[in-house]
Formats: sequence, C-alpha cells, structure tokens
Amino acid sequence: MKKNILLIGLMASLTFSQAQAELWLPKIFSDNMVLQRGAPVPVWGATDPGTEVTIDIRGKSQSTTTNADGKWRIDLEPIPTGGPYNMSVQAGDERTEFENVMSGEVWVCSGQSNMEWGIRRIDDADLELNSAKFPDIRLFTVKRNSAQEPLDDIEGDWQPCSHESLQDFSAVGYFFGRRIHQTLGVAVGLIDNSWGGSAAEAWLPRATLDADPQYTPLMTWWDEKMNNYSVEDYQADLSTAKAKIAAWEKDGRKGSKPRYPRDDRNGQRRPANIYNAMVHPILGYGIKGVIWYQGENNAGRAYQYREMFPLVIETMRESWGQGDFPFYWVQLADYRNEVSEPVQSSWAELREAQTMTLDRLENVGQAVIIDAGEGRDIHPRDKQTVGDRLARIALARDYNYRVAYQSPRMASVKIDGEKAIATFDHVDGALYTFDVREARGFTIAGADRRF
Repeated sequence: MKKNILLIGLMASLTFSQAQAELWLPKIFSDNMVLQRGAPVPVWGATDPGTEVTIDIRGKSQSTTTNADGKWRIDLEPIPTGGPYNMSVQAGDERTEFENVMSGEVWVCSGQSNMEWGIRRIDDADLELNSAKFPDIRLFTVKRNSAQEPLDDIEGDWQPCSHESLQDFSAVGYFFGRRIHQTLGVAVGLIDNSWGGSAAEAWLPRATLDADPQYTPLMTWWDEKMNNYSVEDYQADLSTAKAKIAAWEKDGRKGSKPRYPRDDRNGQRRPANIYNAMVHPILGYGIKGVIWYQGENNAGRAYQYREMFPLVIETMRESWGQGDFPFYWVQLADYRNEVSEPVQSSWAELREAQTMTLDRLENVGQAVIIDAGEGRDIHPRDKQTVGDRLARIALARDYNYRVAYQSPRMASVKIDGEKAIATFDHVDGALYTFDVREARGFTIAGADRRF
C-alpha cells in the first residue's frame, strides 16, 4: 500500500509557515507497478525547493535535490528482473512507500474504441475472465480526460490482473501482454491509455499541428467551431437527450437508446485534448514500447493520415525521451458489405496509409487483421487474434524469438498471357485458402490506378 508517512518528532516544533510542502509523485507510480527492466528507471515528483530526495529500492539508494520550482527527477539504475520489491521515496521528513513492485516489461496500449474494448465485451469473455489468474501481469487504466493545456497527473492505479480488475481493461492489450508474459516468464505492465472515437489529432500537441501548414485548415476549422460554441445550446441539447432517454426507458427500451450530445470542447476529437490530459502526465515513465489501434475516426481524411500517423509516432517518441522505442499498430479490419469489384473505400485508403508508414519509420510494425473483422460491426469481438499478431511482432523483433510476424505483402506482378503472376514477400509457408479449394481471384492496380 502507498503510504505517506510524516515524521512527527521533527515537525512538531515547526510553525505552519515553516511546514514542508507535501511530497508529490504522479499516480503512474503506485503499489503493484511494473518498472521497465534493462534500462534506467525515471522517477519524478515535487516538494519544497532545495530539498534532498532519496529513493531506496533493493537496499540501494539514489538521491537528488529539488530545483527552484521544487521539482525533482531520479533515474534509477536498472533494476534486476523480478520482485516483488518495496520502494521508498524520502524528502525531508516525509516518506512515501510503494509495495509489490515488479521489474519486467512495460507496454502502452493506445488508440480508440477497438483498443479500449474491454474483456467483458468480447467472444468467450466468461472463459477469459475466469482463467485470468496472472498476478504478475499488472494493469493500469488511464481515466478519460481532456485539456487544452498540458496536465501533470492522471487518475488511475496499478492492479494485479484478476477476474475483477480485467473486466473493462483493453482486450487487445491484455492478450498481447499475456502472450509476452507467458513466453518470457517475466512480469508485464500494461498501460491502457485509449479513448473510443478519438481522432489522431487529439493525440498530438497543439504546437506540433500549428507548425505544419498542411494542418492549418483543420486547426482553423476547430478554432472557428470553438469560438462559436454555445454552452447554453449544449445544455439545451443535453436536457432534450435526457428526456428522450427517460421516454425510451419508460417505453420498455425499444429500439436504439438515444445518444447524449457531444461536448466537443472536452471531447476526444479536439486537437491536443488527449495528448495534454492523458499522454503528457505519463511522459517519461519507463516503457518498452507502444501498441496502437486507431484510424477509424480518421478514415474520412485517409490521405491526410499518411502524414499525420507518422507524426503521432515521431512526436510520442520525441516527447517520451526514450529513443525510437517499438511502435506496433493494428491495420483496420474489414468492415461493411463485401463487394465483387474494386470500389473507392476510405477504409482501404487508410489501411494503405498505415502500411506506407512501415517504409517511413524505423522500429515499427503492422498487424494485419483483414481476415478477422466483422462486416456488421465496427468492433470485432475476436480480440485474441489481434493481440496474438501484435505479440508476434514484439516476440520476433524485441525478444529474438523465431516466429513469423509479418503479413504477406505483394512484391511484384508479372503478366504472362492471360495470367497475372503475383509474388509476395513474408510468406510463412504457402497460400492456403481455408474456405475454398482454390483462390477465386484478386485485384491489382498499377500506377495508372486501373484495376
């Protein structure tokens, strides 16, 4: 249990004006946390200026002195894999203690609703929850929040994985982390930092968007929208929605439940809102990498995603200050009705933008799930497949396991009479058509965009 211990003997003789400021650490540090192994461990906080701060873990101590603003940071020497450990932070006469701390692998799980989608809402949820007995998998869910200025803290705490703590935790994140935990045999910390319906621009700082002229129309649109925003109109819409919901409940909940109006001031689509309130407070916490499942909300501007998505990755890496850490994402699944001939598709265009990022940046990877979607539902219930395909990338690239991890990509096509012979890279074995005996065809477009 985290404890704030005040040494009364020394404090009793001090006047109120002399009393020490409370020792503060962000909530990303709590009991049950996992600290990233194999690298220095940043820990930071605040108290009175000029105060000596000492951290003790495993009987080893490291100290620093707070700056003129009372802020401090200590980069702990790498902590051996394992635990549980106790960690204490001493500042003057105040002491904070953390229990049941592990050293292992830490991954951030970010994106929109398909990353946020909780275990209790997936296929075989009852089996998954009843078998979730992995106390060395630790879960931290960042509570939804938004802000137009950077915040220093979030709401949440670390919990050992259990039937109770897993209910609403990211299913994709859990299945990814469980596979890593079971394969490596080490503690795994998972930070669920996601928000359904979020746009990529909400994950970026305002200054980053303002600095690039290609986003000027987007930012101008938002500024005009906010300048003309009426709180009174929103409150009136909210009252109307509540009345409709009450009538819907009284009528036996027939049909779809009426929706609450969206407050775009504090929503997950407004540029910088999520970065400031949900990313900025945990920047610097020791991590191995990030897994990402987002893009549905940007499909209407899929061409723009070619630049914006790499910008999200580059900005997150630069802001975190831990180098080009692994960043692996999920390509959008298939959705809506299948067609027999190629047609314009915003989702297909966004998938292309995601794939193009593989050639733009280093240390990235893509899990293709075109075969694991549901035409009738934007939220496929099969999250096990998604988590496993992300885990394959990490196991191969970061943990040196010999497993197939790249989906086939067409390398070339040769026309031979009436035949088109397509060659693919990254084929683990051969083509296998699981529901028909032979492939019934495919479509390819050349530089002229004709299929």
